Amino acid sequence: MTGRLLVVGSLNHDLVVAVERLPGAGETVLGAELVERDGGKGANAAAAAARLGAAVAMVGATGADARGDGARRALADVGVDVAHVERLEDRPTGVAVVAVDPDGENQIVVAPGANAGLTAAAVERALDARAGAVDALLVSCEVPDEAVAAAVRGAHARGLRCVLNPAPARASLLALARWAPLLTPNRTEAARLSGEEEPEAAAAALVARTGAPVVVTLGAGGALLAVPDGGPVTRFPARAVAVRDTTGAGDAFNGALGARLALGDELDAAVAYAVAAASCAVTTPGARAPLTPERVEATLQG
Repeated sequence: MTGRLLVVGSLNHDLVVAVERLPGAGETVLGAELVERDGGKGANAAAAAARLGAAVAMVGATGADARGDGARRALADVGVDVAHVERLEDRPTGVAVVAVDPDGENQIVVAPGANAGLTAAAVERALDARAGAVDALLVSCEVPDEAVAAAVRGAHARGLRCVLNPAPARASLLALARWAPLLTPNRTEAARLSGEEEPEAAAAALVARTGAPVVVTLGAGGALLAVPDGGPVTRFPARAVAVRDTTGAGDAFNGALGARLALGDELDAAVAYAVAAASCAVTTPGARAPLTPERVEATLQG
């Protein structure tokens, strides 16, 4: 395997405001100056994977606007192939509004824009164009169900490793279990998908449903891995770090996981590496930390 990763997912423009505390329901909280950054779960993961040594191509959509031009340029600048990122004339580029508190916790609202225009046909065209030149797929869910299904189904048909990050979580994603993707929900998403509050029980329930391994990310608690053979759940602790911003930590995790699987790592080694990458990511403001293989390896070795 040569590290060729195809990422299907969203590209957004992030509007970020630092606040003293996150607002409650119906509450207005004054924040600091507005900061604009490139974002989108799919694009964030693609950028992380490229920085960590994978040969990455992105499948997605932006508007025919300045934000879209900037989103594609930002990916190209870190080595991501954007030939399969469509430029839609009838929709604006997606926007995420992010509030971040002093502990690095966040609240995020997304206006999907062009992400909602990504079609199954576009995904299938990209898969056909990359025939024989992909080692793994990474799929995020800020795009329509039909595009997600086309990616997961296409990976299965081609015998490719496929990571499905079910964020945001929705019940319709469980219909994809027949194609046995590797699910990577966080604790909250795992509970929503499985009906089980405890991460271990949620992972076991999802493994039973998909017949494939499941990784549940636990923030500062690292991650856990459950596998179909019924063996014990494996825990991967995170290193203690100074947290500045948790925005994009899950995207860094998934990007690193996809990169290592595309490069041929065994799953447990890839998960350990991804936990280290997420630990690095939260020490830097913004959804796209400047990850390097050397930095992640140093964190992994402790």
